[in-house]
Amino acid sequence: MFDGLGVLSLWLCLKKSDRSGHATLPPSCQFCHVHFPKGHAFDIIREDDEYVAFRDHNPSAVHHFQVIPKTHIESVKSLTKAEVNIVEKLRAIGHSILDDLDIPVSERRLGFHIPPFNTVNHLHLHVQALPHKSFARRMKYPIVGGFGPYTKGFSWFVEAGQAVRILDQGGQVRISPC
Repeated sequence: MFDGLGVLSLWLCLKKSDRSGHATLPPSCQFCHVHFPKGHAFDIIREDDEYVAFRDHNPSAVHHFQVIPKTHIESVKSLTKAEVNIVEKLRAIGHSILDDLDIPVSERRLGFHIPPFNTVNHLHLHVQALPHKSFARRMKYPIVGGFGPYTKGFSWFVEAGQAVRILDQGGQVRISPC
């Protein structure tokens, strides 16, 4: 997403994080500074006291947005059952944005990349109105269904509903089946 800056931001945010995965002071995290009125290059489309939504600067789909919490949270992998409400709120905001654009539910993709396959180390929900712009772009966001006791199969991307179900069951979102 942010080329070489994403790697630097990832390292700095990890360096400053506490054991819960919530950073104590992420000064270089691009997403932590999205809501400041001056000096950002984000096209903010929605904002409240806790969340910000903006257009993805390099969209993979017809419409592609990011929804983030203003509080720094490392990633979907660091969330626990106690924080499932954050994923539900991000998902509700994402659906509201797509509702405003009259995007049918069947043409929506909402989800998270799972570390180390994320480029910005700040929890962010990808909100997309399909189709993707290319086959390569589509492959960045694979949704793999679960099997047996698993909600999700092997994948570097988790659909928002899958994340909610995994967290509700007390699990942790990861690349391997969970």
